[in-house]
Amino acid sequence: MNEMGIGPEASFVLNTFAFLIWGALVMWMCAGFTMLEAGSVRTKNASVICLKNIGLYSIAGLAFYVIGFNVMYTDVGQLFGSLELFVSSTADEIALLNADDAGKAAATAAVTGGDPYSSMSNWFFQMVFVATAASIVSGTLAERVKLWTFFAFTAVLTGIIYPIVGAWTWGGGWLGGGEGWLADLTGDVFKDFAGSTIVHSTGGWAALAGAIIVGPRLGKFRANGQVKATPPSNVPAVTLGVFILWLGWFGFNGGSQLALASALDAVWMSNVLVNTNLAAAAGVIAAVSVSRSILGRVDLLAVLNGAIGGLVSITAGPDFTEHYYAIVIGAVGGVVVVGGMKVLELLRLDDVVGAVPAHLFAGVWGTVAVIIASGGNFVAQLIGIVAIGAFAFFASLGVWFALDKLIGARVSTRVEELGQDASELGIEAYPEFVVMPDQDDDEEFRKAHEEAEGK
Repeated sequence: MNEMGIGPEASFVLNTFAFLIWGALVMWMCAGFTMLEAGSVRTKNASVICLKNIGLYSIAGLAFYVIGFNVMYTDVGQLFGSLELFVSSTADEIALLNADDAGKAAATAAVTGGDPYSSMSNWFFQMVFVATAASIVSGTLAERVKLWTFFAFTAVLTGIIYPIVGAWTWGGGWLGGGEGWLADLTGDVFKDFAGSTIVHSTGGWAALAGAIIVGPRLGKFRANGQVKATPPSNVPAVTLGVFILWLGWFGFNGGSQLALASALDAVWMSNVLVNTNLAAAAGVIAAVSVSRSILGRVDLLAVLNGAIGGLVSITAGPDFTEHYYAIVIGAVGGVVVVGGMKVLELLRLDDVVGAVPAHLFAGVWGTVAVIIASGGNFVAQLIGIVAIGAFAFFASLGVWFALDKLIGARVSTRVEELGQDASELGIEAYPEFVVMPDQDDDEEFRKAHEEAEGK
């Protein structure tokens, strides 16, 4: 990240601006996840999906502000960083904000002589990544997980589990002090540029653990071995959601260059965006090509997940100049997703939106695929995948198990049959297509609402 002759203040401004703009674009991915999930579930559960997604983003922001960022980046030891609460601007930045005209020049020099970005712009960019990890869990467990149980798990994931993974890997170097054990063990050889494993597989492992504890939707897997088809209820919404995610991914991967203060940074960032786009496109075409042979039909949801699989796959290492590698990596990612959807069906694990194949399976592939285009050490990549996977899965499994025992993880049969929208919220996403029971007179509705409220 050579400044190439740019002054320290200009460098500071450009880097900070990049963090804020790319972070805002990554935040927009939450809208993509919302549309994808709301369109994938049955109409009777779409409103709850909307609440879950705006709720998880809010929880992620608060949890990462209160404790998560410090665990991930402040005074990092071998396992995690500081348990100090709250994040704030640096003392030099606060002094600059409070300086009078005579002192502004000296205060500016002090600020720009330290880290080459605003401290809170760095926090913001890192926060939107943790929200992405939480969004992965939401889609997998849709239509049967309790709202408040999901929110409680989200707080633990975004405040503790994900930050610990981040401390092992990204916590050292120029973004933090110290170095986690994984970076230390592999000599910083383990490579995950923007988070195929650190973000996406972590979210995927958390989702898989939740699917095991919560169980499949009613009637999804029949006693005779058949799998009930659950096509999206709103195909345009799902498709729009994927396009929004595709757009947001440019911020996700492009912003992970972590600087925009030199010609070198600009060229690398351009390559990253091109490789990201090529991988997604290849994932779509590959998924279309294999879906009929694997799933018995050209499955739209599988094809849309092929795009996500291509994006997740390239996320670990999009910083290379041979762009055709991106096509190979993304295409394999698309195939991995379609095959993974079939594997989950065979294992009788219910994943409403295909998030586990798209984020976990493709994330593992992408982390290995780094060695194809960007170089790297296979053993170091494998150690990272296994270590992060084991921790994320078993920590999440323990949290889900504890929540299930304490407050219950799954809604009642009555709530699931009526739909969480009517039972938990008393509002339908598409009321013109649904005959709502009278909330005052309908006994079935009253009982379901009481069960949803834990009465």
